[in-house]
Amino acid sequence: MSKRLYLVTGGAGFIGSHLTARLIREGFRVRVLDNFSSGKDENLAGITERLEVVRGDIRDAAVVRSAMRGVDIVFHEAALGSVPRSVADPVTTHETNVTGALNVLLAARDAGVRRLVYASSSSVYGETPVLPKTEDMAPQPLSPYALSKLVAEQYLSVFQRVYGLESVSLRYFNIFGPRQDPESEYAAVIPRFVTALIEGRRPTIYGDGLQSRDFTYVENVVEANLIASEAGGAPGRVFNVACGGRYTLLEVLENLKRIIGGVVEPVYEPARAGDVRDSQASIEEIASLGYKASTSFEEGLAQTVAWYRNKQGG
Repeated sequence: MSKRLYLVTGGAGFIGSHLTARLIREGFRVRVLDNFSSGKDENLAGITERLEVVRGDIRDAAVVRSAMRGVDIVFHEAALGSVPRSVADPVTTHETNVTGALNVLLAARDAGVRRLVYASSSSVYGETPVLPKTEDMAPQPLSPYALSKLVAEQYLSVFQRVYGLESVSLRYFNIFGPRQDPESEYAAVIPRFVTALIEGRRPTIYGDGLQSRDFTYVENVVEANLIASEAGGAPGRVFNVACGGRYTLLEVLENLKRIIGGVVEPVYEPARAGDVRDSQASIEEIASLGYKASTSFEEGLAQTVAWYRNKQGG
């Protein structure tokens, strides 16, 4: 068994728990730092006894320093997500996503961490009309959330140049899969659609439903993180993490209807401030490191539906 120690901030959350479980399966030592505001104990069920779990907030510099002791690799997944929430409360978004990230970087620098992999977001691109999005495009963030992710990317770049802390930023494109919370006011679209259809309710679409996204199954993201943590050509760079395709919300809904059944029609609400119209990634850069989207959109949807059905006992 490897003695390397990984720290996963936000490791009890949706993406973080999948990453944590993969590291445990591969025999690594793993420490999770999470304040459990959105992370859940149940996300770590079955592996808790093989983990070290630190309950604390990345906004608390002392807690972060303590959690960083002896760590070799950091996966910084902890964040306050959601564009609408950031529009409603930009201060808390900044404190978590910018100040919290700075605390993580400072602690990693001081602890002699070998590499830090950061969960950024496709939202940094904004409404640039060119598709697919390539990493050399000038960012145009449209929301406090998007801006907070971009600022943290810049901090990583500065820390690598000034302090020599190896870092990699991964711009996630609309991740979905098991354990994604459908209950929150700010929940992502696929878990909301899935649970509505399973329960026979009409799903809500904000806007006309023709907005498109590069929906990416969570296991693809886990793979991208592991590659980014080891690849020699990764430090100091930004990479898109996606599948390289795109689907409209109406296409997502039709796919889910085929899997789940039912004929319910959506409820349409006004489009939300800060939401991007269309998003699609070029994944050529991360593919050059050996990444490929091994789970397709359709396969990911089927696995996601199966998980929610099992969770609801139906």
